[in-house]
Amino acid sequence: MSEALKRDYCVCEEIGRGRFGVVFRCYSPETGEKFAVKSINKLLIADDSTDRQCLYNEAKIVQLVSPNPHIVRVANVYEDDTHLDIVLELCNSSDLFQRLSTQRVFSESDAIAVMVPLMEAIAHCHRLGVAHRDIKPDNILFNDWNELKLADFGSAQNFRDGELMSGVVGTPYYVAPEVLAGRDYNEKVDIWSAGVILYIMLAGIPPFYGDSTEEIFEAVLRANLRFPTRIFHSVSPAVKDLLRGMLCKDVSRRFSAEQVLQHPWITSNDETKEVAVLA
Repeated sequence: MSEALKRDYCVCEEIGRGRFGVVFRCYSPETGEKFAVKSINKLLIADDSTDRQCLYNEAKIVQLVSPNPHIVRVANVYEDDTHLDIVLELCNSSDLFQRLSTQRVFSESDAIAVMVPLMEAIAHCHRLGVAHRDIKPDNILFNDWNELKLADFGSAQNFRDGELMSGVVGTPYYVAPEVLAGRDYNEKVDIWSAGVILYIMLAGIPPFYGDSTEEIFEAVLRANLRFPTRIFHSVSPAVKDLLRGMLCKDVSRRFSAEQVLQHPWITSNDETKEVAVLA
């Protein structure tokens, strides 16, 4: 990691690891405030590779979308000949994936307590011309105050109004069908992924699944959305209507982030927005 980073922060133990980077806990000796630092070894990445471009995009994009109360805050970015270091807000609590593993099915009030800040974060990104492109429970973090924070903009891309993107990015179960079909796509891929998360919170299972990655992709491409009675018997018609709008294969009819936030299931449950998500 860069010497400038080590001058400003005391770096502690490793708390995560990716393909090119390692995440450490760190703190400011001046203030005592704790952070996470994502340290990326540039020597592991070819100069002309798309991976290197993605890393630089991530550094620029996280600074563009920060600060926002529902997005992991960037404190500093450092770079030298060998490393790119991004100092981020530390989210010490569990992520949504861990919470789903503990509590397989959420009540509608707990689900809306996740969906409102998540969709506000996505809407904020889309207004700034940023598509996240990898919305999944692992990238939805919680801080010590149980506030939701959208993280990991490594697959994010800038776009202009009406401009389409390309490239297969995302995660099985959550990736939108138009991405798998190899077509150009817009920022509504994030809405699809968020819709999958909402379905999983309410049902305890994904809407499109299979026993292998290939079977999962085939199910996503078919996009045959169902609400099995044995699972959805106590789920409100309003949230089913929202899911139909978010998990709509026809992108022109799929909801935007703003439309999700204006949906009756969201707006009629204003009082639940401050409900604490399952800890």
